[in-house]
Formats: sequence, C-alpha cells, structure tokens
Amino acid sequence: MSESKRILVVDDDEEVRNIIGELLDIQGYEYEMASDGIEALAKLKLDIDLVLMDVNMPKMDGYETIRRIREEADFRDLPIIMVTSISSREDRLRAVQAGANDFIAKPIDQTELKVRTASLLKMKEIQDAIKRHKSKLEDKVQQRTSALRKSLAEMVDAQRKTYEAYLDTIRRLAIAAEYRDEGTAAHILRMSNYAAVLAKGLGLSPGEIEIVLNASPMHDIGKIGIPDGILLKEGKLEDEEWDIMKRHTIMGSRILKGSNSDLLKAGEIIAMSHHEKWDGSGYPKGLKGENIPLLGRICAVADVFDAITTKRPYKEAFSNEEAFDAIKKGRGTHFDPKIVDVFFDKVDKIKVIQVSYGEGSADRGILDLERLRY
Repeated sequence: MSESKRILVVDDDEEVRNIIGELLDIQGYEYEMASDGIEALAKLKLDIDLVLMDVNMPKMDGYETIRRIREEADFRDLPIIMVTSISSREDRLRAVQAGANDFIAKPIDQTELKVRTASLLKMKEIQDAIKRHKSKLEDKVQQRTSALRKSLAEMVDAQRKTYEAYLDTIRRLAIAAEYRDEGTAAHILRMSNYAAVLAKGLGLSPGEIEIVLNASPMHDIGKIGIPDGILLKEGKLEDEEWDIMKRHTIMGSRILKGSNSDLLKAGEIIAMSHHEKWDGSGYPKGLKGENIPLLGRICAVADVFDAITTKRPYKEAFSNEEAFDAIKKGRGTHFDPKIVDVFFDKVDKIKVIQVSYGEGSADRGILDLERLRY
C-alpha cells in the first residue's frame, strides 16, 4: 500500500469501535473514531478516505448522517460502508437511497472487512487521481492534524451545546404552557418519559424514541391560547367552553407549523392528534384507527394515564388502579389496542417514572374521562 488510508469508524458503542479499530490496525489503516453523527460530520475534514457507519445511533441515526454527508459537495463520492445487522430488502434499499455504497454484517468478519474496504478504497484512489489536477494536495497534513483535531473538538462541543440549547428552549416553551394550569413541569417530564417507554416497547429506533421523548412535551402547547376562565375553571365545563378548550390542539399545531426541524414537525403532529380516538370519536379531526399518526396514539395513552393520576384545578387525583381500569376499558375504543398492551407490559417502568417525578395521588371526585381536560 503506497500510502496509509484513514478510515472513520462511527458507532455509539465504544467496544464495537475498539474492535473495528483493532481490525483496521492489523490491515495497516489509520483510523478516527466518532461516537455519534454530529462528531462524524465534523471529523470528515480529517482527510477521511472511507467511513464505516453504524445504523442505530441516538439523536442522529446512520441514515440521517449519510444523507448529511452527501449534502456536502466534497463528500459526495466518499465511500461509505454500513456496519449493521439489518438484513431486510427495505432497510438495504433505504440505506442505498441515503447514499451508502456497501454493507458489512455484524458480527464483523475480518476477511469481509478487508475485501470490502480494499475495493472501495481503490475506487476512491482512482477518483482522487482524476481530481488531482484540479487541486494540489496539502503538503503538511500531519503537522496540521493536531491543531485541526483541537479545533474540531471545540466545534463538536459547540454543536452539541447548540443542540442541547435547542432542546432546552423547546422544553421551556412546553413548560410555559403547562404552568398555566399545572403550576409544575412534572407533568411533561412524566408524560414524555411514559411516551418514550411506549415507543421503545413498540420497537421504534433509538433516533425515533429520542424524537418521541423530546417532542411529546409540546403536546399541549396550544393551551397558551385558551382563556384562563376556561383553562383554570374548577368543575365541569359548559358545552361552549369545552368546544373552546378542544381548540388547543389546532392552536398547538399552528404554533409549531412550518418548521424544518424534525423535532418540531413531530411536535406539530402530536399537538394536533393526541386527542384523536381509535374509534373515530376524538378531536379535532375525528380520525380513526391507524389513520391517527403513531406519535399521537402513543402520546394519547401516556397523557391520559398522567391526567387521571394527578391533581388538576378541576379535579383531584385518582389512583393507579382506577387509571389502569380506564385504560383497559378504552382499549380498542379510545386507544390503539397494541399500545395499551405495551403499556401494561411495561407498567413497572411506568411506575418508576411516576414515583421519580411524582406529586402524590388521592382517590377523590368522579372520574369523567370524556371531559377530562388532559
């Protein structure tokens, strides 16, 4: 091999990264490590010749990371191998559409890794030779690498802080809405964590679970537009007042509408659909069955359970047993039966979350699920 090739290994599992690194070292390659998609996008600037990309990673999965790599003109021809356990035709087509060049199955076979990396690196070598006349290669790459790594580390840190600040802003906006009738942020902490447990139980990917966790707090953002006289009213709402209360779904959707953010798009869907019912009797659109977005169906179960078991201005808290009974009765009418089954399968985790963010409960009042202002 005339010159050492540098391979970027992207995987959120440190042990997997180290194993791949050892295999690459045996084959004479240099390598860089990235624990997530954000770090991977930054480290592409370290003259990377090939990327070994994991699929299932939090926040930004492998598909999204590849799509973002291909958006950069400098990296449109960069060879990318997906290191994955996926085997279905649909998943592989999705990977190819995102921009992957090849696949390596887990657990990794050393010979397969050697053959596939060598083939794609040869292809890149030829491509680089064609492009070489347009641009001279840097003479002092090694001297610059140390300083570049430092600046890239700072960039990664800044980008992570920006992402966290973005999530924090969304949470605070959701809390602002909750404080109007809850006086606490505990509801959205419980409800969002319940929803994440349900999403995981349904087999959603880590990235999708992350979206559920961070988008579900926005479900009642539309309450900002509901008059205090209705929102804080003690006792049952009149029909006209109830019609106004139900508009918070549409208001929330409008507040979040038009964003390019996947998180805010999910929040828009949840705000609009979390009061729809499996039998079509919900609001605001009267959607039925699987025509209700999955995010809305997940949040419906999580939100109702928390609403029943916590105190509100118009009611006292009910017991878990009463809430469980209401959810069982709503299976196939109010709620997606499959999500109800997951709820009870994961009920121990639900209880742990409830205690962690709890405010106490009491068996008082009459449970009127139809007029429960959750």
